[in-house]
Amino acid sequence: MRPDDRQAEFDCLADTYHEQHKANVAITGEEPAYFAAYKIADLAALLAHASPAAILDFGSGIGNSLPYFRKHFPHAALTCADVSARSITLAKERFPGPERYVQIGKGVPLPDASQDVVFSACVFHHIPHEEHAHWLAELRRVTRPGGLLAIFEHNPLNPLTVRAVNTCPLDVNARLIRGATMRSRAEAAGWQSARIDYRLFFPAALAGLRFLEPGLGWLCLGAQYRLTVRRPA
Repeated sequence: MRPDDRQAEFDCLADTYHEQHKANVAITGEEPAYFAAYKIADLAALLAHASPAAILDFGSGIGNSLPYFRKHFPHAALTCADVSARSITLAKERFPGPERYVQIGKGVPLPDASQDVVFSACVFHHIPHEEHAHWLAELRRVTRPGGLLAIFEHNPLNPLTVRAVNTCPLDVNARLIRGATMRSRAEAAGWQSARIDYRLFFPAALAGLRFLEPGLGWLCLGAQYRLTVRRPA
């Protein structure tokens, strides 16, 4: 799929994205906001002893993560990047503020080594697998030496995740990626210190068990996983 085709696809989906996403995650007993908040809080815990000055949200969509970036990283300059112009417009309307927006084309229109942290939430399964090397290299380009890339992705080893993706109109062209495969691709693109941690084990009905999740990162049954890598210093 060409970049122009992806733009057209997500422009068409942008206005109904929230409702479709809400319907798709209803089986968990949570709203979409829960998952957006979870990921940014998880990123903040990972960076508890750091104060990133510049953060890139790669594939920022209609801005679901914006309130939580503002909460956890109030002093960081946030750049929201997406292939869909319509999604960018909706994000600005939903969450007016000082964030910078750029539209993704053949690359990310940002200077080399300009970002301390790059964040990506459930984006790579929408990118053709043969293009992963290009985008991982492009994200490495915009990340400063020693900077962090955090990728959250659906876990194809979790049967409920696979069912949700297979029945979601938003994911009609999606191809899930195993954590080990994503890690290998990142390392081949020049990233180092790769680590996979599994996340999101308990639906709302079992929320009382969520305190266990920080210790379950090794268990490959989480609904999603988080890959973290660093650009060599």
